[in-house]
Amino acid sequence: MMRNSKDSELRERARQVIPKGMYGHESVALLSEDFPQFFSRAEGAYLWDCDHNRYVDYMCAFGPNLLGYRHRAIEEAARAQAAMGDTMTGPSEAMVVLAEDLVSMIGHAAWAMFCKNGSDATSMAMVTARAYRDRRKILVAKGTYHGAAPWNTPNMKGITAEDRAHIIYFDYNDLDSATEAFRKAAGDVAGVFATPFRHETFNDQYAPSAEYALGLRKLCDDADALLILDEVRTGFRLSRDCSWSVHGVQPDLSAWGKVLANGYPISALLGSEKARSAASSIYVTGSFWFSAVPMAAAIATLREIRTTDYLERIVANSTRLRAGIAAQASAHGIGVRQTGPSQMPQILFDDDPDMRKGYFWAGFAVRSGAYLHPYHNMFFNAALTTDDIDNTLDITDRAFAELKRRLPSLPAQSNELVLQRLGL
Repeated sequence: MMRNSKDSELRERARQVIPKGMYGHESVALLSEDFPQFFSRAEGAYLWDCDHNRYVDYMCAFGPNLLGYRHRAIEEAARAQAAMGDTMTGPSEAMVVLAEDLVSMIGHAAWAMFCKNGSDATSMAMVTARAYRDRRKILVAKGTYHGAAPWNTPNMKGITAEDRAHIIYFDYNDLDSATEAFRKAAGDVAGVFATPFRHETFNDQYAPSAEYALGLRKLCDDADALLILDEVRTGFRLSRDCSWSVHGVQPDLSAWGKVLANGYPISALLGSEKARSAASSIYVTGSFWFSAVPMAAAIATLREIRTTDYLERIVANSTRLRAGIAAQASAHGIGVRQTGPSQMPQILFDDDPDMRKGYFWAGFAVRSGAYLHPYHNMFFNAALTTDDIDNTLDITDRAFAELKRRLPSLPAQSNELVLQRLGL
């Protein structure tokens, strides 16, 4: 029996002093009461809520946990740097070392700049692209997520038309649509944002074609505009280089975050040599952008990425879970769609317009100790073991069995925010 008294108390207290009690992507407003809002600690692949319930965590803090919470080598590097200094009047040597490491690892990179969040990195990419040839238009695929700044946040409250006056939208994975967007810009294209694969909430994920990736590269080359690859969510989970390197495509700029320091707050903009002058001409900064502890943690994280089989283990375990869930769904006669890379899975149910099936299944899993998500892509980390996968599959099998038993009388989706999001 899961306990939730402390979480309930904290939610009530939060409502008094925090707008809505919580905001942003970690709010549970779109989830059922099975999902705790507040957590007390994390270790390896596990998470404990404030009522001491333990979960195998398949959200990984919405991505930052790549190698395991409180990874020993990374924590040791962070503590060693903290003993010497963190936020100082200038950066430490770690900034130079980190930039050198990233430039040596990422194929297109000749330089690096650092900030705090993914939105910082994508916004810095936009400004750099505009500075490159003093142009204004930024091309973005419709509905793709590139952060929470005024130019890209999915919530239009407080956003003006002027904030997006020079954003031109086109259809993802559609070269004809992208070509038309270039035509509309009439020679004023500064840059094009690209998502390595389509990973939006409440929707199936899918990879673009190689022709699309290569075609965007050519459109940018022909127009002397910058191709910007947003690796904030995907970076180092799909590849040890940029994700489109599999297509032979190197961007001019790439935005990185989340996993860069395995949970310590840092993100980065990497760029090619031809974008160096533009990056040198802009003014971007932040009080905590140059802090040394996250940079030391990032150096240690990149060392693990270079020298261990972390990625191969993630792929093997995520493939095993995907195959097991597919077999269970088939055995129970329940249709599910597992989309996107196995290490960043989205799991949605067939014939589930109000998502009652998916919410019931994920809620059962959470109550049983496996933190699965009903509408957001999940994330695997390298601390997960085969035993964790086996235990999770035991939980998901029981969740399918209970869903099948309850299906004839399963109540409709009752969360009004979810219904609004689904357009119901």
